[in-house]
Amino acid sequence: MNLTPKKVLKTLKKGNDRFVKNLSLNRDLLKEAKSTRTGQSPIAVILSCLDSRSSAEVIFDQGIGDVFSARVAGNVINDDILGSMEFACYLSTAKVIVVLGHSNCGAVHGACDGAVLGFLTGILKKIEEAVDLVRKPKNPDKRNSGNIEFVDRVTVENVKLTMENIRKKSDILSKMEKHGEILIVGGIHNLSDGTIKYL
Repeated sequence: MNLTPKKVLKTLKKGNDRFVKNLSLNRDLLKEAKSTRTGQSPIAVILSCLDSRSSAEVIFDQGIGDVFSARVAGNVINDDILGSMEFACYLSTAKVIVVLGHSNCGAVHGACDGAVLGFLTGILKKIEEAVDLVRKPKNPDKRNSGNIEFVDRVTVENVKLTMENIRKKSDILSKMEKHGEILIVGGIHNLSDGTIKYL
């Protein structure tokens, strides 16, 4: 595969631009499924939220076999996702890791409010690290999901924290990034207009 990490990122940005302009490619998904049945060569791995409005293949205008897609509430990582990313980049063909948060994220809202609910609690605890990183507002009454500016800032910090954790916890991915074999980037998907703002 001759694509460089920078070219792959450019391809993803162009795909999102098509999506935003409602010019997504007319795809024959069944044909794509048949043509990839014996192998795949995805260009990127995208870690996005479970949110139904933020599907990576759709908002980057990619087809079947084009990207690895990992989804979990709050776009946080765990050992299974890290192992999947290592497979995608080291053993397969992905050149870019995108950590993709989004506006109005329910998991971020829950973390801002200190919500507790079964296994979701563990996910929210990871996002609470991002809540703690946002120093302002200091007034406790403003540090909750009712303050949209606060939620937006926590969303950004959560993406940055996830990127940092990928680098810290995976020697394989960290070395690949240092050697220029992959890029690890973060972005926020705006649910209102479809755009992605890169951090």
